[in-house]
Amino acid sequence: MKKIFFLVLLSALSMSTYADEGMWFLMHLKKLNEADMQKKGLKLTAEDIYSINNSSLKDAIVQFNGGCTAEIVSGQGLVFTNHHCGYGAIAELSSTKHDYLTDGFWAKSLQEELKPKSLYIRFFVRMDDVSERILNLVNDKMLEEDRERTINREIAKIEQENSENGKYVVSVKSFYNGNEYYYFVYQDYTDVRLVGTPPSSIGKFGGDTDNWEWPRHTGDFSIFRVYGDKDGNPASYSEENVPLVPKHFLPISIKGFKEGDFSMILGYPGRTNRWMPAAGIDQNVNYAYPAWVEASKVGMDAMKKHMDKDQSVNINYASQYSGVSNYWKNRQGMIDALKKHETSAAKRKQEEDFSQWASKKENRSKYGNVLTTINDYYAATNEKAKHDNYLMGMLRSSTFAALPQSLGNGLKKYAESSEAERVNLRPRLENFIQTNLEKVYLPLEIDVLIDELNLYTSKAGNIAPYIANLAKNNNGDFSGTIQDAFNKSIFSKMENLNNFLDTPSLETINEDPLYKISTALLDKYRESDPKQVKLDGQYQAAFRKYIAGFLSMNPNTKYYPDANSTLRLTYGKIRALPEDGKNDAKINNYTTLEGTIAKYQPGDEEFDLPKRLIELHATKDYGRYADKAGYMPVNFLSDEDITGGNSGSPVLNGNGELIGLAFDGNIEAMAGDVIFDPILQRTISVDIRYVLFIIDKYAGAQNIIDELNIVE
Repeated sequence: MKKIFFLVLLSALSMSTYADEGMWFLMHLKKLNEADMQKKGLKLTAEDIYSINNSSLKDAIVQFNGGCTAEIVSGQGLVFTNHHCGYGAIAELSSTKHDYLTDGFWAKSLQEELKPKSLYIRFFVRMDDVSERILNLVNDKMLEEDRERTINREIAKIEQENSENGKYVVSVKSFYNGNEYYYFVYQDYTDVRLVGTPPSSIGKFGGDTDNWEWPRHTGDFSIFRVYGDKDGNPASYSEENVPLVPKHFLPISIKGFKEGDFSMILGYPGRTNRWMPAAGIDQNVNYAYPAWVEASKVGMDAMKKHMDKDQSVNINYASQYSGVSNYWKNRQGMIDALKKHETSAAKRKQEEDFSQWASKKENRSKYGNVLTTINDYYAATNEKAKHDNYLMGMLRSSTFAALPQSLGNGLKKYAESSEAERVNLRPRLENFIQTNLEKVYLPLEIDVLIDELNLYTSKAGNIAPYIANLAKNNNGDFSGTIQDAFNKSIFSKMENLNNFLDTPSLETINEDPLYKISTALLDKYRESDPKQVKLDGQYQAAFRKYIAGFLSMNPNTKYYPDANSTLRLTYGKIRALPEDGKNDAKINNYTTLEGTIAKYQPGDEEFDLPKRLIELHATKDYGRYADKAGYMPVNFLSDEDITGGNSGSPVLNGNGELIGLAFDGNIEAMAGDVIFDPILQRTISVDIRYVLFIIDKYAGAQNIIDELNIVE
């Protein structure tokens, strides 16, 4: 029934029952979106959102540690993002003595704020179109490797020209698979400190069970602060640094909202593939994603049996486990959604239309063979995709699948260096060793690598030759092989590695059993024979032409490029899913604290709750954060077009005021990275009123509340 809605991939849908598709560049809002957004409820102008010369909304939206989004919410550099975005930093700062993941943390002063070892925030300064400059240097007669080399040389020049001698980070990115190019100028701040986080029983309430599901009842937020030097410039951590005074910060609205109200999201969506052809979807559904899911589950199971036995192990592996688990459920949801909605069939209908257009005399020479080349490529790489995803699942789950090779190569360089060179290299190697091994738990790592290698050798097909020989000798059971390798390897203990730095030897690394295994796996992962290089080049050229042809075929349609971790705006409205009887609210666009309490299961890892939260609900002590109808809102739905990387993004009302933090999508629209569902696409967000309620009434962190500009 929904298949009819998938036949137009990038159409500008206007009926009020449809979601607004699109992840739009801020520099194009005036031309493409301003009038439509204002008609739907925006009270701002495009200039209010994106201005190069004046402060604007974009100055308050930051990329958080390279993989999430966050927002500046005070004049002292206070930052809101998701709990799961801050999870790694919170876990790093936690210990069995100070278990901030489990118990939460609230700094009552600047002096109490905690600095993780490595965390950065990236501000967006400006962007511009350099398509003509770059594309004038290449042509269709060039080999792909020559084209890429020419483009990369020009990109290096553009990045150098705009960096202002290193003040800014400049990134030139390709869009529409090489049909357009834009540069982006950023400024990075590395002194970022933890200010507050709820306990995991609030911040991760519902765990894996509720992940990607609606209704949700998760307080998915954490709070950080960005610091600079006394002049507001980026600076390495120092006690002399001061909270950053931002160009703009977001006011926070606790006025509430209702079904149909305008809302918008600014953030850094990570990756979509909405131009993916039908054959690519079939490859993912039948080869790539099933391998990813299976390898992830094997790694998760091996980790979990050790994490459940020891809280220190649980803390140290919580972030890694969470990352593997999230994508495990995501990929399975993608398989289910793409099959259910017959997405590849919808794409094939679209490709049939393209073929008819491409077969016209005026288009035939340039576009006539494009789809044949694309389909041939996927047919030739299906088995490779399966192999690579089994291997990727292992690399994501097992520290020692990759670490010995990456560290070992550094140690080999050290062994080959002069005494004087070693003096410079040693501190960096010691720091790398300490960072990567200080929290490693060997029994867990041994089991993960055993189970992953057993799966890889039995299912992946054309596996790494050295691993195949080991499997032949051990009959496909790596239990003894890996246990023996850890016993003999210098990589299993920091003491062994530090001793190596005293008496380095190339032979020690080359003959190390874990180094051999790791090198074999990574060499296979990076393998690229001449035949594959040729196939890749033919595919890239054909896919670029397919997109260019599709754009030419539909010249009057508004288009947006696939997401690639660049700042975008998406807009829509507060919008319920169809009633399903599961929700605790009268309208299925929000959930309440009453619904949270209804899910409470004492002692359960996913559904336990703090006693104080239960008491606050029992007395209805919600302060000024309750909805005017009397309930305490928790999560809500809107229909913006988001994906991974948007986690932590601000949900804003028509006045540009913060009303929530986006943290998830819904399982019904899991195919959204490939094809947009205008009926079921939803964003799940934590209501900012719940965030403030937890900070104020639950944690008593009045110092944080006092910083904010709260609009009542």
